[in-house]
Amino acid sequence: MHEAFDERRYLIPFRSALLPQIFTDVLVIGSGVAGLSAAATAARDADVIVLAKGKLDQSNTAWAQGGIAAVMDAADSIDEHVANTLDAGAGLCDEPVVRHIIENGPRAIRELIDLGMPFDRDNEGHLHLGREGGHTAHRILHADGDATGKALAHTMIANAKHRDRIRLFDNCFALDLLTSGNNGHPGRCLGAITHHPKYGLQMIWAKATILASGGCGQVYRESTNPAVATGDGVAMAYRAGARLADLEFMQFHPTVLYVAGADRKLITEAVRGEGAYLVDRNGERFMPAIHELAELAPRDIVSRAILDQLAKGVDNKVYLDARHIGRARFAERFPGITALLDDFEIDPGTDLIPIRPAAHYMIGGVWADDDARTSIEGLYACGEASCTGLNGANRLASNSLLEGLVCGQTAAVSAREMLDRVASAPATIVSDIRPSDRTELDLADVKSTLRSVMWRQVGIVRDGQRLDEVAEMFDFWARYTLDKIFDDRAGWETQNMLTLGALMTRAAAARTESRGTHYRADFPNTDDAQKHHTLWTRGKTEPDHINVREGAAVGK
Repeated sequence: MHEAFDERRYLIPFRSALLPQIFTDVLVIGSGVAGLSAAATAARDADVIVLAKGKLDQSNTAWAQGGIAAVMDAADSIDEHVANTLDAGAGLCDEPVVRHIIENGPRAIRELIDLGMPFDRDNEGHLHLGREGGHTAHRILHADGDATGKALAHTMIANAKHRDRIRLFDNCFALDLLTSGNNGHPGRCLGAITHHPKYGLQMIWAKATILASGGCGQVYRESTNPAVATGDGVAMAYRAGARLADLEFMQFHPTVLYVAGADRKLITEAVRGEGAYLVDRNGERFMPAIHELAELAPRDIVSRAILDQLAKGVDNKVYLDARHIGRARFAERFPGITALLDDFEIDPGTDLIPIRPAAHYMIGGVWADDDARTSIEGLYACGEASCTGLNGANRLASNSLLEGLVCGQTAAVSAREMLDRVASAPATIVSDIRPSDRTELDLADVKSTLRSVMWRQVGIVRDGQRLDEVAEMFDFWARYTLDKIFDDRAGWETQNMLTLGALMTRAAAARTESRGTHYRADFPNTDDAQKHHTLWTRGKTEPDHINVREGAAVGK
């Protein structure tokens, strides 16, 4: 990577003493399920500030159609859920982490029910449990059919608003983490510098900082994620010196509504769980010949199978066939998707639903241990922004909301260790950045092109030569974009996307095998010698490797 990626510690120049000062015990960056779970737990004995980049409900959580996976049926078992997760993770899951999160799933669900979460139930009042890809049992809880995330966000935001010790700051962009270190050592995390359209730049000092900033789907041209998902938290953690892990693994959702000229909209896995088929333009199923679970195979397998169909050049899409389910049943089970299809005059009872894959979930992120601690003292990470070892090389469907619930609580409990040890007192931080004299590139063009090239060359199928070419493109963009000082969200987001895209490309080039969501056409086989997590740190040219844990819990 070009030196420009590591030269800049902060995105903007500032002097901490000249800016407004805000103090709190715990700062939570992100208002999705992980951030709100962390905030609710931390607020039991601490003052908490929650930062939302946009509106409080603008998150991947709120957009989640799929449900929450948890063992809530006597016919199911923790061991079976663990086994399904390990199978999907293609050898890179840390089993102690998997077991811890899944064992805590039923408790987390019961706590949500106590908060008023409106899970779907049958006529007798029992929880309705669905099934999704990679699961061998019915264990997926939904709300309002296909609006689980929206109901979850509403429930958790309402809970946060009623907590006296939680302050919610919406439309507040976290530019960078504040740290005490120098000379290449990150030191301790002290909070964050933020920007608000009304209040401008602000220094938020915290004894403990929990990073729950979500994913980076917008790095790709085709994405299921909302516009806010630009990977800002992971990029700022990298600038601060935190270790990042497994950035080569990006999950692509197989079924996204594809209508030329329209935004891509997710068609939840649960549609296939209800019995819908994947078919080609002739109405012929193709998944049974590829995997024993057919349409319910892990997402990486289904996505590549669809890509193979598209490569035949006959059509630019494949189809979901739900006609045998019937419109009435489909509308009852998936009211949101039915309304979406109606907008395009597609009747799921009589018409095939056109779909293609799209970027969906960032599996890699800020490396966090069993207790959500990162490599920087006082900084904790949870949810999609983190990499805990739960998901391995491919996330099992509906495990993400579960991870956010459980790991958010874990992060908050761990953050308590900082409350009595340190004070949230201001430090003197000076970010002195000189204006650049280099040519200025068109920012919108850089953003559009990087998203397009990431989709084409760092997407579902990768190739070493193409990855090297993409890396060169990122180096060029970095020379003329990362050296600039921007004063608006668009500029900061583009700089973060450049940083994260370059790191993801670098990670994809370094893993010379195919595993889970990472498929190399030039290295199509899995290599047991690369059964490890790959960690990246600012200023280091080569990654570190940590072996996968398969037995009892040990320190990372």
